[in-house]
Amino acid sequence: MNSDLPHKEVVHTRFAPSPTGFLHSGNYRTAVFSFLFAKQHEGLFSLRIEDTDTQRSKKEYEDAIIDSLTWLGLTWDTHTRQSENRQRHRELLKKLIASNHAYISQETGAGDERKEVIRFRNPGGIVSFIDIIRGEVSVDVSDLGDFVIAKSIDEPIFHFAVVVDDADANITHIIRGEDHISNTPRQILIQRALGFSTPQYAHLPLILAPDHSKLSKRKGARPLTVYRDMGILPEALLNYLALLGWNRGDDREFFSREELIKAFSLERVQKSGAQFDETKLLSINRHWMRQLSVDEYISRGALNAPRESERLHRVVPLLKERVHTFEQAQELLNGEFSFLFEKIITIDRDILLKKEPLGNTETTRTHLVEIKKKIETFSETPTFEKVHDTLMPYADEKGRAQVLWPLRYALSGATHSPDPFTIISIIGKKESLQRIDSALAVL
Repeated sequence: MNSDLPHKEVVHTRFAPSPTGFLHSGNYRTAVFSFLFAKQHEGLFSLRIEDTDTQRSKKEYEDAIIDSLTWLGLTWDTHTRQSENRQRHRELLKKLIASNHAYISQETGAGDERKEVIRFRNPGGIVSFIDIIRGEVSVDVSDLGDFVIAKSIDEPIFHFAVVVDDADANITHIIRGEDHISNTPRQILIQRALGFSTPQYAHLPLILAPDHSKLSKRKGARPLTVYRDMGILPEALLNYLALLGWNRGDDREFFSREELIKAFSLERVQKSGAQFDETKLLSINRHWMRQLSVDEYISRGALNAPRESERLHRVVPLLKERVHTFEQAQELLNGEFSFLFEKIITIDRDILLKKEPLGNTETTRTHLVEIKKKIETFSETPTFEKVHDTLMPYADEKGRAQVLWPLRYALSGATHSPDPFTIISIIGKKESLQRIDSALAVL
C-alpha cells in the first residue's frame, strides 16, 4: 500500500475522456494506470464521459471509448457523464459568485459583440502540490489573472467542471497526462474556494509517435478495437500499455492482468516520454498467443480452414511459430498454408526436378519411391519426430537437396512451404502417399 495514502481512505481513481474524437494510446495508457492503481489498493475505478462540449461530442466516439475499455478488460465501478451534473455545476457557480470568489464579466467578442463570462477572482501567490511522479511542483498563479471558469451560468468550462465532479465522486487520485500540469494550479484554487480537499496528482509522461512527435486526437488516434480486428489479444495490449513509461525495476516483459495489479506502482513511472512501438506490441502479442491451448487459439482467433477441423488443430503449432497476430494466422491459412487443406495439388515437372543436375527424372523417381515405402510404415497421423527420424537418414545418405526438395514440392505444390516432415505430420499418411503418387505420375 502506498505510504502516501491517508489512513483507511478508499482509493478512487477515474478516467475522464471527452468524446470529441478517437483517443490515442496515451489516453488509454492513462486508463490502464488508473485502473491498476485503484485495483492494487482494492479501491474504485470510475469512467466519466466529459461530454459538455455539445458541438464536438459524438456518440460514435463515446461508443469507441466504451468498446475499447470493455475489450481491454478495464471494468469500471461507476459510469457517469459530465452533462448529468449540470444542475450541480450551476449551483456551485452561483455559490462562488455569491461568496465573491467569482464574478460575471461583461466582455467584447468578435465584431464588438458583447457577452458575459464568469471569471474566477485569482488571489495570486504561489500554489504548490506534490506530484507522485514528479515531486513538488510550485507555480506563481499571479500571471494567470482572473481566469474564465464558465461561458455562462449554464456552461462551465473544463477547469471548473472537473473540480466539482471529482469532489462529488470522492476521487482521491487524479492520474493524467503531463499536459495537464499547467491546469492543476487553477483547479487547486477552485477547490480551495469551494472548500474541497485536494486529491493527489500523478502526471504521466507523454507517449510519442514512432517519429517522436506528440500523439493527439488528430495524430495517432484510433479505437483500440482496431488492434482487436488485427488479431491482437487484449491481455497483450494491456501488458504493452502498462510497460509504456513503467517497469517493475527489472527486465521482465510479460505480465498477466493479475500480475500487473500486484506489481504496479506510480513511484516507478518514469518522467521522460515513452515511444509507441508497434513491433514491440506484436512481439508481446505473439508471446500471449503462444500461451493459448490449441482450442483457445482457434476459438479466440476465430480461425477457419477449408476442411477438417482436426487438421487445423495440427496446424496451430506451426502458426504459433510463424505469426504475431490472428489476422496473419488467417492469411497464412488462406494463402501459403492453403495446400494443407486442398485435395488437388498441381505439380510442375520442371520445379519438381530443379534440384537434379540435368533434370534427372529417374533419380528423383527413385527417391520418391523409397520415401513412399518408408511413409507406408507410419500410422495414419505420425508425429513430426517419427517422420523426421525415419526419413532424414535417407536424405543425409542420398543428398538432402535431391531428396527433400522433390518430397516437399510433391506434398505442397508450392515453392515456399514448411519442411516435409511437418507437412506429413499434418496431412497424414494417406494423403501424403496420394500426393507423392501424383508427383510420380507427372514424372
